[in-house]
Amino acid sequence: MLGAVAVTPSPTPPVDFPPEPWRAATLPPEPAPGDLEFPCPRCGRDATAETYGPCPTCRDQMRAAMAGEARDVVEEDYVPKMNVTPNAVALKD
Repeated sequence: MLGAVAVTPSPTPPVDFPPEPWRAATLPPEPAPGDLEFPCPRCGRDATAETYGPCPTCRDQMRAAMAGEARDVVEEDYVPKMNVTPNAVALKD
């Protein structure tokens, strides 16, 4: 073989792949335990509670205004309309 040159492969450097997204994901830090301080979304006064929402005064007012008594609801039996026909498979003898 005339003019043949032997080529040796050069070592490839290790590839630095980014980590998988599900392994790199982190959860946001939990809020500090205790009550939150915020303005009441209904009346605007300062409120302190464990979760965001209306202040206790507004909650009491809403319960008094919107509360109802529980009652039993009686359902009637289903009666099909006159234009509804049973399917042919159910009528097959």
